[in-house]
Amino acid sequence: MQMSDTRQIKADPAAVYAALLDPEVLKACVPGAQELSGNPQDGYEATVVQKVGPVKATFKGVVRMSDLVENQSLTIAGEGKGGAAGFAKGGASVTITPSEGGTELAYDVEAKVGGKLAQLGSRLIDGFAKKMADQFFANLQEQLEGPDEGAEEEVTEEKKSWLGKLTGRD
Repeated sequence: MQMSDTRQIKADPAAVYAALLDPEVLKACVPGAQELSGNPQDGYEATVVQKVGPVKATFKGVVRMSDLVENQSLTIAGEGKGGAAGFAKGGASVTITPSEGGTELAYDVEAKVGGKLAQLGSRLIDGFAKKMADQFFANLQEQLEGPDEGAEEEVTEEKKSWLGKLTGRD
């Protein structure tokens, strides 16, 4: 499974690059991360709990950073074993480019699974992998920019409208 996407992040390239190498930020960004420790030079050890369709597994694995070009690009490669559920491995090539108002982060992701997970079907696996990658980079964006206040206001307005209708004060 392969996919590519870009995100506009309201932070300078140096901050985005540093965040991608920080174990605390990575732990906050990886969906289902229970533990993450290590450093960019030696790699990171991670424990991640995920549910893919009917299969729930705890993956223990390693994440390595390579091709590090400060404030410009890096490659992330990871591999985890989930016991009877099987394994997952993949990587992402990340490019960081200055843009108006911050940084454009582009990524190309490739993922593979085996074991019980592979039996779930490629559509389910591809959708899950895309969701995981999107969630990781959305979490990274939120770590750098803070929560999206605009979305919070919309929900608040929506709630006000709903409450107004419910109470007859529309």
